[in-house]
Amino acid sequence: MKSTKKRSSFSMQETDEAEEENEGLSDRQKQIREGGAVVTKNRKHTIQCLTVIGQIEGHYVAPSQNKTTKYEHVIPQIVSVEEDPNIDGLLMILNTVGGDVEAGLAIAELVAGMRKPTVSLVLGGGHSIGVPLAVAAKHSFIAPSASMTIHPVRMSGLMLGVPQTLEYFQRMQDRITNFVTANSGISYERFMQLAMNTQELVMDVGTVLDGDEAVAEGLIDTLGSLHDAMDCLDKMIAAEKNKQRAKPRKGKKSL
Repeated sequence: MKSTKKRSSFSMQETDEAEEENEGLSDRQKQIREGGAVVTKNRKHTIQCLTVIGQIEGHYVAPSQNKTTKYEHVIPQIVSVEEDPNIDGLLMILNTVGGDVEAGLAIAELVAGMRKPTVSLVLGGGHSIGVPLAVAAKHSFIAPSASMTIHPVRMSGLMLGVPQTLEYFQRMQDRITNFVTANSGISYERFMQLAMNTQELVMDVGTVLDGDEAVAEGLIDTLGSLHDAMDCLDKMIAAEKNKQRAKPRKGKKSL
């Protein structure tokens, strides 16, 4: 009984300390800590910065020691950016090893379907399902030191050794390849050639592209860093605002 009371008192104390710690944080710090995103304002525009880091978590919770990006956190943020009139554009920063295919594609489709200006920047790595996420923005950047791994779809757990399983794998691979080729300058044939390369990875099939190679292949638009991505986004926002101002206003009809 005594040990139970001690444990409960310790847990209550830890909860109180966590609440006190959160109370000491600013709204911006809380936003970064809880959602991995922050709204930045400069003299020109208001931009939402969204980070996609670690493993993209899908319908199943990843191990606690893994750094994860949870799709149920990211999707509402993207919708909020699109619908908030005070936010002018989205900057998406990626350093991800990949993760759940359907969760990654869901996020990528949302970004690709936005009307507002969007720019992506790959730092460190944009591997596996991070590739569709990187190309989903209207303009994509990659740092010279970053890399991207292109490989075929994998599946963990129990699988049936039947032709239908192989057919399912192929259809899922087609979903990824079609999205990437529709949102970048690489062809379907070249993307599949890189994904099925058996000459580069020792324990796997696929290809690792450095920053300049990703641009040369047409996968990423531009080689650059943060200030390049911010300058590009500012120009896109300014062009979008000029387009909105140039639209003729509908006048009232008179009899």
